Amino acid sequence: MQSSPAEGGEAVRSVTRALDLLALFDDSHRSRSMRELITGTGLAKTTVVRLVATLEQRGLLWTRGDGRLTPGAGLLRWARLALDAWQLPPEAAECLRDLSEAVGGESARIYLRQGGTSRVCVAQHEGTQQLRHVVRIGEEMPLWAGASSHVLLASCSVREVHVAASVAGRGPGFESILAERARRAADQGWAVSHGEREDGVSAVAAPITDTAGRTVAAVALGGPTTRFTEERIEAFLPVLTTAAGRLSDLQFIGGNT
Repeated sequence: MQSSPAEGGEAVRSVTRALDLLALFDDSHRSRSMRELITGTGLAKTTVVRLVATLEQRGLLWTRGDGRLTPGAGLLRWARLALDAWQLPPEAAECLRDLSEAVGGESARIYLRQGGTSRVCVAQHEGTQQLRHVVRIGEEMPLWAGASSHVLLASCSVREVHVAASVAGRGPGFESILAERARRAADQGWAVSHGEREDGVSAVAAPITDTAGRTVAAVALGGPTTRFTEERIEAFLPVLTTAAGRLSDLQFIGGNT
């Protein structure tokens, strides 16, 4: 028997709520109390209790002896699958390492667009500089800020840029600013940002493309703004764009089975 549109909508809403609840767990919050989950989701207590019970049954949450909840062992299988799917081939890992070393030990990372409002770090070679900006694999960042975002939005439609800008909270004029940054990235084939997402942090990024020339990811260098001077960025660009070309030639994104 097919479900009604209303039932289908309720099912999607329940899935979204469950995923939002799981998203409350991170490196800084490895366990949560039921009260924290209720506050964090903004949902009614009865709804959160029901979601938690379902997630526990599926092994996606676990209640410790002290009553606090943690991610469940059932997530280990998905984590392993995701790790296998996104493990860089040796040639790509070598390219990131070569890029980092060629620019004096700045961190090199690869970002993918995720949905309409965020990007996620899927790979990195951590730099050797003592003062560096730390990004964790799998960490989500807003699609409206940063050089990688400009590159990822460069080939997007007006509507997609609008969606990314709509969650920035920067006022009605920000959409045109973001659109101009994306247009400039498309024209130049690279992008630079200073303090857009976080004060004192800069980045320069270039597109990784598929065989049709479509942008599928961005490779970026990031670090303190004090080191990302105009002169150093000029020196970074030829090395970065060459690395982007090497990574594009490997065609490793989207090709895993």
